Amino acid sequence: MNTEIFLFNISVMDQFLSKPITYLLYTLLALVYISGLFIVLMENDSAQHATMAMHMYLENDFTNLIKGVNDYLDKPHMHFWLAALSFKIFGVSHWAYRIPALLFTILGAYSCFQLAKTFYGKKSAHLASLIFLSAQAVILSNHDVRTDAVLTGASIFSIWQLVLYVKNNTIKSIILGCIGLGIAFSTKGQLAVFMIGSYLLCHILYTRKWSAVLNWKVILGLIVFLITCSPLFYAYYMQFDAHPEKVINGQTGVSGIKFILWDQSFNRLTGTGFAGNNTDYFFFFHTLLWAFLPWAILAYFGIFGRSYQFIKNKFKYKNNLEFLTVGGFWLIMIIINTSKSKLPHYMNSMFPLVAVLLAGYLAYLFDHHKTKILKIMLTVQYFIIGIGSILAIILLTQVFGVPSTLLSVIYILLLALLIYFIYKKQHPISKIMTISVLFSVFLNFGLNTTFYRKLLKYQAGIEVLDLMKKHDIEAEDIIMIDNSYSWPLIFYTQTEIAHVAPSNIENQKGKWLFIYDRDRSQISDQNIEWQQEYEIPYYRVTMLSLPFLNPKTRAQTLKKAYLLKITE
Repeated sequence: MNTEIFLFNISVMDQFLSKPITYLLYTLLALVYISGLFIVLMENDSAQHATMAMHMYLENDFTNLIKGVNDYLDKPHMHFWLAALSFKIFGVSHWAYRIPALLFTILGAYSCFQLAKTFYGKKSAHLASLIFLSAQAVILSNHDVRTDAVLTGASIFSIWQLVLYVKNNTIKSIILGCIGLGIAFSTKGQLAVFMIGSYLLCHILYTRKWSAVLNWKVILGLIVFLITCSPLFYAYYMQFDAHPEKVINGQTGVSGIKFILWDQSFNRLTGTGFAGNNTDYFFFFHTLLWAFLPWAILAYFGIFGRSYQFIKNKFKYKNNLEFLTVGGFWLIMIIINTSKSKLPHYMNSMFPLVAVLLAGYLAYLFDHHKTKILKIMLTVQYFIIGIGSILAIILLTQVFGVPSTLLSVIYILLLALLIYFIYKKQHPISKIMTISVLFSVFLNFGLNTTFYRKLLKYQAGIEVLDLMKKHDIEAEDIIMIDNSYSWPLIFYTQTEIAHVAPSNIENQKGKWLFIYDRDRSQISDQNIEWQQEYEIPYYRVTMLSLPFLNPKTRAQTLKKAYLLKITE
């Protein structure tokens, strides 16, 4: 063993990263997250959700959740309430829409820090929060904002506080934990309760702290949870239960409260109401490989390493082990992989716990002088970072052309900093942390400041905005056919674009019809004439492909939309 490596000042600093390096990594990650605030909204979900929150704000209606002109049942209100509140404070903009996601991500990082500190001591705390903040899906969820960032932050906060309650039996912790649970439920429904409950069940089974469950304070916590959820229940009741005459998904008499308490989760498990059923029972296991980059392979080291320890010890309780993260991981992954409806972001709220698990495993390797495993993990990171950096350079310089001189200089400096720390002599854990976070910073700052900005111009609604400015077209003069939406166009014009039936378009003299090529057949037999036409190439930017990324073959992948001025 190289004793010089393991002497790394740990007795003085009680942590793996020096304070200057720790502050540097947090600062650079902050720049990544800030740069993500100012990206154009991405279709479909992010732009759609922003538009729905904007409707709440503009109409000052926080009870009814509306998608276009229809009542929206699928998701709870909390994410939309927070975005609408942000609009009230900061005005309508894409960066204001993203503020609640960013704040809950900060809360999630802090909760990761505290939970890791509770389980493994101070030296693991910064590891957990840095791993969480630099994970690919976590960064993505802060600019392609859906419900996941709020859910993730509220969930890990709730778990941290409820772990403290189990440990210390304090009223404050169970109250805060159940408030977090209520916010999580009001953001995603029963999925949040299932995930939080699964982790806590594993924790209580292992620690055998049944006294925390068989306690009057649990009743207090349940009351706090119900109070926190009461605005959601009220909104669902007023929008749906109080109006049984409404037709929702082809049915009348739909109960919003029943939906959020039962139907939502059951429908996802069975695939009811979804376009296709996913029968890949390993879906989330391989999704983690990209969603938790650059930590994914190391996370599996930790998951299987910890699992082996518990099996070897026959699950006997030991003070220096915790079963919450690894037991919860396996329980949740087994169940959600049997669900018929699967999307990558369903597992986002697990990532804080995976970060805590990995941080604790790294601390275990250090404490038990597992030098060989640490060297293997470092080699894995060298490989991932090497391949990833090459791909990042190609994305930033070849796909959409060379970035500006200023941005090119910044990218070169970030890459040089990464290379410097690769060659710098450090404790292996410190090196793993430093180069992995720096790689994530290099990749995502580049994506946020160059790649996404150019990619999102291939959204048809964004191109229409440019045409409106160029030709002085008012939003009130634009129409679309029924059941066709451009969420960015609605959001950035802050106007509900008028929708008309195909048979009535010929009466819209002088209006501009924005139509996708897929819908042209609906007006082909209406004898509509137009005096001006603009063709808009576009691409579904959430479904990237190699032919699209290749400039030489991109044109073949583009679809078409049109802006047509109906003859007056």
